[in-house]
Amino acid sequence: MFLKGILSIAGYSGLFKLISQGKSTIIVESLEDKKRMPAYASSKISALEDIAIFTDEKEVALKDVFKIIHKQQNGGPALHSKFTDDELKKFFVEILPDYDRKKVYVSDMKKVINWYNILQKHDLITFEEEPEKKDETTEEVEKAEETADNK
Repeated sequence: MFLKGILSIAGYSGLFKLISQGKSTIIVESLEDKKRMPAYASSKISALEDIAIFTDEKEVALKDVFKIIHKQQNGGPALHSKFTDDELKKFFVEILPDYDRKKVYVSDMKKVINWYNILQKHDLITFEEEPEKKDETTEEVEKAEETADNK
């Protein structure tokens, strides 16, 4: 799942795609209305690829939680927009039975479900593996090894 460049910004609803980066600001585009705006270094910005959910034993990456939801919902949206706290907790127990009940709050659950629904609505839920990128050093080492093998 490609969550790289998908951001949540405190104080704004929805999710944003990173467009450009400057010295103390970034330009983001709303996934909902495609409007662009600056987000400043003082804003609380969270990259979805860096978020994990606490369980009793470890942390589960958000992309893995999305995979579970996607499978359980047969690719459809999760819950409706007016779910109660009890419905949300019950749903979360179904997708992640061992989530840490002391560290994962209802507000966190709401965010996860809302983010999933936004990504699903915009067909951004994919589970293809990200192609591996080789850095220049790795490529240079591989070329050197090939040259040494050919001699």
